[in-house]
Amino acid sequence: MVKPTQVTNSIRTLRFTHDEMTQAELAQRIGVTRQTVIAIEQGRYSPSLEMAFQIARVFDVPLDDVFQYPG
Repeated sequence: MVKPTQVTNSIRTLRFTHDEMTQAELAQRIGVTRQTVIAIEQGRYSPSLEMAFQIARVFDVPLDDVFQYPG
């Protein structure tokens, strides 16, 4: 069984504040499948650092506006 990540994210909120971008649209823009975006959004998968930066760039926000890590 895969242990859920402690990293949380604001991807769902960001998608809706950016013209209600779909998971499929985000996936296409960062070069992954929709299923990957779903898993990241649900906290079941942590993206690579490169992918995390790509997601932040799509929304034109700093990385820590997209991903949060409890510390």
